[in-house]
Amino acid sequence: MTSYATRLQAAEAGVTVLSADKDVTDWSTRYFGPWWNAADAKPESVCAGPLVIAVVDEDAYGETSLAVTQAPHTSTTYAKAQTLVARNDASGVIRAASPGELLAYRSEPASGKLTVYGCDTQTVATATARLAREMVRGVLLRAGWAVLHAYAVVQDGRVALTFGKKGAGKTTTALALAARHRWGLLANDRVFVRPNDRDAVDVLAWPSAAAIGLGLLDALDWFETVRERLHGGESLHPTQDPRVTQALLAGSRTPLWENGKELKVQVFPDQFGRWFSVPLATGGEAAALLFPHVLAGATPTEKGAARGLDESDFMNGTTEDRYPDILDLTMVDSGGSEESRHEVAHRLAALPHHTMALGHDVTANADFLAKLLDLQTF
Repeated sequence: MTSYATRLQAAEAGVTVLSADKDVTDWSTRYFGPWWNAADAKPESVCAGPLVIAVVDEDAYGETSLAVTQAPHTSTTYAKAQTLVARNDASGVIRAASPGELLAYRSEPASGKLTVYGCDTQTVATATARLAREMVRGVLLRAGWAVLHAYAVVQDGRVALTFGKKGAGKTTTALALAARHRWGLLANDRVFVRPNDRDAVDVLAWPSAAAIGLGLLDALDWFETVRERLHGGESLHPTQDPRVTQALLAGSRTPLWENGKELKVQVFPDQFGRWFSVPLATGGEAAALLFPHVLAGATPTEKGAARGLDESDFMNGTTEDRYPDILDLTMVDSGGSEESRHEVAHRLAALPHHTMALGHDVTANADFLAKLLDLQTF
């Protein structure tokens, strides 16, 4: 049987995705792209882990799922789906099944091998990419990296990290610089960080789709580009709510809300470059911390003293409860070791901190931010 392989490489972490279905490996290549140097590999060269094997086969899924239900198991929620988990301490093998998603898993933590079984190519491809990312995360965390809850953009290797709660303006801040001044987009929502030997902090990409509200999409002058692409037969990330797709196709720029949560456009990483001419960056060194607050009608201006970082700015087991480590892929705190987080926070505290008010004018925001960072940091 013909097989296909994609190799992911981020710093010292390397993971291979292997499948007989090329659509599965192509999905990982597209999703991780330049952020994690995703590239085709020769299947015959794959001889050891970390390795994710993806199998699209109803019978294989059925056999693995049945083995879980027939063994002593627990129940939890993983990726918003009920998941049954059966551990065999004697063999060290962990099996799991998500019946609602028609997905099953077989993890061998000692060898770094994980097999994903499913009935539908798209479902398997999405799950495989998610779990490959978790395997890379595990390697990086054990190598001293930590995970910050921040947006990151880069210019000349110097990284501006943007912090804030949902709705504060992290996305607005980063994408303003990327769209108007071609700063490289390093990460959205979270980013890897680690102390380096220059008393500074290295920053590494965390690949993921980006969530952009309809209003911000319009303010960035990207709305019509997306609409034309959709009418031309292209698609956005499958996690996007169908109502958002309908609004885009209809030309409606009015933000959509449900139970207090905005329904947003879900953009693939590779679409930033192909659709919006925004470059993706692979890493850099932290140089400034930004704490924005977006207010309608506000003129961009720097405000009072910025706050410092605390534990809430790092991802951890509590904040990562959507993806508990049921398959022993990370085997450490999902936000990094306490020692690493403490040292990162200590070093970042020495960098320039900027608290600012931003309005809805993307160009005004971008020019203000670029001047602020150019004069004081970069």
